[in-house]
Order: sequence, then structure tokens, then C-alpha cells
Amino acid sequence: MTQALPRFVARRLSVSLGLLVLLSLVVYVGVDLLPGDPATSRLGDRASLEQIAAARDRLGVDEPVLRRYAEWASALLQGDLGTSMLSGVRVRSLIADRLGNSALLAGITLTAVIPLSLLVGVWAGVRRGRWPDRVVSTVAVMLVALPEYVFAGLLVLVFAVWLGWFPAVSVTPATDGLPTDPDLLALPILSLLALSLAHAVRVIRAATAAALRAPHVDTARLNGTPWRTILRRAVLPAVLPVAVQIWCVLGVGLVGGAVLVERVYGYPGIGELLVSSVQSGDIPVAQALAMLLGAAMLIAVAAADIAVALTTPWKRNTP
Repeated sequence: MTQALPRFVARRLSVSLGLLVLLSLVVYVGVDLLPGDPATSRLGDRASLEQIAAARDRLGVDEPVLRRYAEWASALLQGDLGTSMLSGVRVRSLIADRLGNSALLAGITLTAVIPLSLLVGVWAGVRRGRWPDRVVSTVAVMLVALPEYVFAGLLVLVFAVWLGWFPAVSVTPATDGLPTDPDLLALPILSLLALSLAHAVRVIRAATAAALRAPHVDTARLNGTPWRTILRRAVLPAVLPVAVQIWCVLGVGLVGGAVLVERVYGYPGIGELLVSSVQSGDIPVAQALAMLLGAAMLIAVAAADIAVALTTPWKRNTP
């Protein structure tokens, strides 16, 4: 039995672990260097210098950054995400109140993205160079190039202001449980779906076009093999590993990466909490969120790479 695959998995996991340690240092120091002072944010602009100094001492922000990092990392390994400097609420509770909301958006969006991106991407790749492919590729590039907040604003302008079909914002208290009103979810989901679909379609379309240029596909076509058989036996096995990679990355990105979309619609998710914590100088919340989202992305990328290794025959058979 070949040892190539186990070695690859072990090496990929060790690299991810090293990147995770580096990420924790970058996140802690980077968030600590953000403009703003948590003591001033908590006490207000009218606080005296003595009150601010006492608050900074109580919050521990006067200690050396590496010492604070070591304490923070040690607590993080024990599952302690810290306490909000502004509200005094445990960070774990703040995240728990909003994680379900972001996961709901991500789950619905990814459920639609997976079949649609595979269908449209393969369809465009098979028709590469013809007008259907050019239309799909042009629309996808335009959506990828368009900033998220601009596209979200356009949807608000069209569907909320002009047509009046949906509310312009999705503001609901984070502690009220998962939003169940379809009208509140429609525009955020539509924004995330269009942008995610554009990324996935471009990747899958390119993988399909590359698979169709393979010599064994040309041979099968010259031998009169039906197109459905070629797609099922030659194209899809080559496309699916690439598709799984982009789906894994998009899934994690949808949970916490939809920062601007959630902000535009006032949706009570993880992204909106991250923005508000950075703006208010709530360092523990910002650090915990940045670390959790970064770690989730590293895990998703590693999982996608391992999935590709498991589904690629030459990797399994390499001596």
C-alpha cells in the first residue's frame, strides 16, 4: 500500500497547524494596532485622564503586547474567548447569538450555489468560445469585479425602493433566534448567491474547458462515444475535485466573510458583529472573530486539498 497519501495528509495538516499559530500572532498584534482606545470607547470622550489611565490598567492594555498575546493564546486553547470590553458579556455568548444567523444565510446560499454552479459552469465550459460561454463569462467577471456593497446597494435600489418587493434592511435583534421571515432573508441571500455563484462558475467553467482538451477526451469523441458518457466518465471526475475546493472555501467565506453584505442590510450576523467591534474598539471581540474566521478558512482549505488528494488517482498511486 502506497504511503504517498498519508504523508501528504500529515504534511498538509502540519502546515495548517503552523499557519494557525502564525495566524493567531498576526490577528492579535494586528487587531491591537487598530486605531482607537478601548478605555476611551468604554468611558466616553468626557472621561478624565485619571479615569482613562485606571481603565487601561484594569483592562490590562498597558502590558507588553507579547505578554498579553501569550495569555490570550493560552486562554484560547482552553476555549476561553474572553470578555467584551464594552458590554462585559462573554465573547462566546455574543458569537453564539449571531452564529446561527450567519450559518442560516450560508447554508441556504451554498445549497443553491452547489448545483447551480456545477450546472452553469459545465454548460459554459462545454460551449467554450461560443456566445453562451461568452455571456456567462462576461456576467461572472462583472459580478466578481463589482464590490459587494455596491451590488447589495443596487439590489436595495431595485427591489426595495423601486419595486417595493422586499424591505431594505433585515434588522432583527440577534437574541430573537433565527430569522424566519422570507422577506428579511431574500435580499441578503440574493446578494451572496450572485457573488458566490460568479466565483464558482468561473472556476468550474475553466476546469471543464481544460478537461475537454485532454487527449483521452479527444480519443473518445473520435471513437463516437456519446457526449453524456464523456461528461460522466471523463469530464465530471476531473471537475468535481476543483469544484469541491471552491465550495469548501465559499462555505466558510459565507459564514463570516459576508461582512459588507450583512452591514448593508443590517443583518445580525457574525460579519456585522465584526465591523461593529472594530468600530467601537472592542478588542477581545474583534480578535476572537478574526481568529475563528481565519482558522475556519485554513481548515476549509486543508480539507479541500485533502479531498482533492483522495479523489485524484495519480496521488493515490504515486509510489
